[in-house]
Amino acid sequence: MHTRIHTGEIPNTPYQYDRSFTVQSNLENHKVIHNEEKSYQCSHCDKSFTKKGHLKSHTRIHTGEKTYQCSHCDKSFTYKSTLKNHTRIHTGEKPYQCSQCDKSFTEKCYLKIHIRIHTGEHPYQCSQCDKSFTQRVNFNAHIRIHTEEKPYQCSHCDEYFIANDSLKKHTKILTGEKRYKCGHCSKFFTDREISETNELSQLKIEVKEEPIDIYD
Repeated sequence: MHTRIHTGEIPNTPYQYDRSFTVQSNLENHKVIHNEEKSYQCSHCDKSFTKKGHLKSHTRIHTGEKTYQCSHCDKSFTYKSTLKNHTRIHTGEKPYQCSQCDKSFTEKCYLKIHIRIHTGEHPYQCSQCDKSFTQRVNFNAHIRIHTEEKPYQCSHCDEYFIANDSLKKHTKILTGEKRYKCGHCSKFFTDREISETNELSQLKIEVKEEPIDIYD
């Protein structure tokens, strides 16, 4: 069986597929994709998976297990891929370069969203008004304006918010987190200090970049 890798011999060609495989087990795994056989059922929800490893990874969402620890900070993640993307914030690596401008990104999905600025594409259209959006997250937040749904509750007070981003900004004001750095010295400032002090508005202020969790 191993020699087929070197010889290129393909002993099995399934009648319903265009692809061929040198190893029978690879063929069986591939057939599952077409047959949509999802024999691994999550015991916490109605999701099912084609592979046991995928189920194991998914289960961590329910258990809260985060086995992948960042070596640069105290953040940990459910998925290895999320840790890899997060690490780029520390290393400064941005491998996804826009072909139409000089911007680059840590993740492919961010590049895809950015490209829409150049193409003018707004794939998310509101059915209740004429607004359209480049990102689903902004579209979902906008829909809540019509439905008046506010699913994000502050853990420090009784305020509710339409978007998670609005909740985060609100929480930073309450906790006094300093995420704005002066471009002329090493001082950091809170959102409240930025908004309440006119003098600060004249300074060159830089926003401290924050990790973005895709799956967590």
